[in-house]
Amino acid sequence: MINMQPYQNPTYFMLIALTLLPIVIANLYEKKIYWYQTLISFGFLLLSFGGIKWHQGIALIVYVIFEIFLIKLYFNYRAKSNNSWIFYLTVFVAIIPLIIVKVTPAIYGGQVSIIGFLGISYITFKIVGMIMEIRDGAIKEFRLGQTIQFLLFFPTISSGPIDRYRRFVGDYNNQLSRKKYLDLLEKGVWYIFLGFLYKFFIAYFFGTLLMPQVAQNALARGGISWWLVAYMYVYSMDLFFDFAGYSLFAVGTSYIMGIVTPMNFNRPFAAANIKEFWNRWHMSLSFWFRDYIYMRLVFFIMKNKLIKSRITIANLGYLTLFLIMGFWHGITWYYIVYGLFHACAIIVCDAWLRFKKKHRQQIPSNRFTKAFAIFLTFNTVCFSFLIFSGFLNTMMFHHIMK
Repeated sequence: MINMQPYQNPTYFMLIALTLLPIVIANLYEKKIYWYQTLISFGFLLLSFGGIKWHQGIALIVYVIFEIFLIKLYFNYRAKSNNSWIFYLTVFVAIIPLIIVKVTPAIYGGQVSIIGFLGISYITFKIVGMIMEIRDGAIKEFRLGQTIQFLLFFPTISSGPIDRYRRFVGDYNNQLSRKKYLDLLEKGVWYIFLGFLYKFFIAYFFGTLLMPQVAQNALARGGISWWLVAYMYVYSMDLFFDFAGYSLFAVGTSYIMGIVTPMNFNRPFAAANIKEFWNRWHMSLSFWFRDYIYMRLVFFIMKNKLIKSRITIANLGYLTLFLIMGFWHGITWYYIVYGLFHACAIIVCDAWLRFKKKHRQQIPSNRFTKAFAIFLTFNTVCFSFLIFSGFLNTMMFHHIMK
């Protein structure tokens, strides 16, 4: 069996075009063909997790069965009771497979966990979101078929964007008018073509053509050099255009299927401060962390009156949030430092915004100050991406080996 990475080659896009054609025709006639959507989802999952990656396919099947059983079990429990510790235990059990997958390489010298598979993080985020919404009473009923469709929605399974269950199900069950679907179809096709530009042209230029040469020169110079600065910017551009391109493919494919998957990027390098940046960068992830970790931690501390100062509570929330995000990327020093760097940057940003609010009459606000703020934020973010890239780690070992 052939194995294909999502959105990596022309054959994959040709298959998408051919298999989505019946869905396009059905939607133009204001019809839904659920059985066919299930069939093609199964087919694309086979392409992604079959062939040489059959072990990932087995891991995915076992994982989904386990997690759906856990969701159903908690749903039945929540209908009768609402003990906080049962909720915490359920969330912990739900994330155990992800923890094992993330910790295994650090313990066993880079060895990949046998229970890991492409997209485990993003499916876990969906599951935890469902459990939390069940706890809140927002999810009123459990439907096995819709839960499976939500968790295994093939356009977004490998790297998001991260959707929310109630929003997804609303689109899944809603039959669009011909006019509304034509609008979605037009946007979907446009996003896919824009994704081609981002991923296969701009990201290819920065990541494949430019980055190896810049990296080689930076390693040859050693230490701080203009080549290291160049690497920082080249890597940042490659990271953005590659990931934004992928996200556009996922969103565009979803739109063609009649599902309005949330966008992941909104001109992040135009942000005027680091908080605004996180409202524009990988938005589905940053909003998930904000809603399900930061806000709930802040609410828990305030409800139990553990800390009086709201500023201290917010700062503690930022540190916790970005430390978790750092560990989620991987248990290495540069991911953890990356998380701490952004936590500190937001804490400083918050302090500046409070100071600016108190002294608004004395602090100028014009085009120049806004342009400077964007410039400063852009360079702060690019420096954080240099940390995130692990290239500083590579330079350090390269220097030691010499």
